[in-house]
Formats: sequence, C-alpha cells, structure tokens
Amino acid sequence: MDMNQNLDEKQARFQGENTSHRLGHIASNLARLRTFCDTAYPEAVKSVADETMCFIEWTAAEIEPEYAEELVNIQVQLARWRLTFDSIWSDGSERRNMSEQASAWSEQVLDMSGLLSESI
Repeated sequence: MDMNQNLDEKQARFQGENTSHRLGHIASNLARLRTFCDTAYPEAVKSVADETMCFIEWTAAEIEPEYAEELVNIQVQLARWRLTFDSIWSDGSERRNMSEQASAWSEQVLDMSGLLSESI
C-alpha cells in the first residue's frame, strides 16, 4: 500500500468522525507533541506535527470561522516549526517553548471541542 493510499484512508476515517471528536484528536496530538518534546525522539515530534497539520486541514473548513482561524494559526506555526525543526530541537530553550506552546494549544483545542462539557 502506498503512502497516498494510507493518507486517503486515514483522512476518510478521520472525516467520518464528528467535529468534536476531530478537535479532540487534534488536542490529543498537541498534548503528544508536548510530551515528545521531552524525549530523545525528534522523529516522533515531526510525525505528530505533520499528522496534526493534516487533521487541521481536514477539519477547519467544517467548523465555526473563529475556531477555524485559531486552528489555521496553529497549523501555520506547526509548519514554521517544521521548517526550522533541527535548530529548534538542538536549542533547549526553543524546544521548551515549543513544548509549552503545544500544551497551551492542546488545552485551547480541547476546550473548543466541547468534549469536556458533554454530559456522560
């Protein structure tokens, strides 16, 4: 199976979920990104950042404009990080900033999702 087919299948599965759950996945990925910044696995950070950018692309057009704008701003910053990833990864302070920002975004997107306020 080629990578495009895998991506198409991942997109179909992801878009089959409601937007609250999609936002929950994005928040979860951002939390993972924060955690991975504290490890010795830069490839994990790159992979999760790439996946998160796809998740945002597949979600932003289907949610309220103000939330979509916030997601796109996150996507842009993730793309910027990817462009300068090696220098960020080798600088402890920059890496910490990336970790803290990912954590803040995770909370923001989780709040956007409404999942925490749903009754059980």
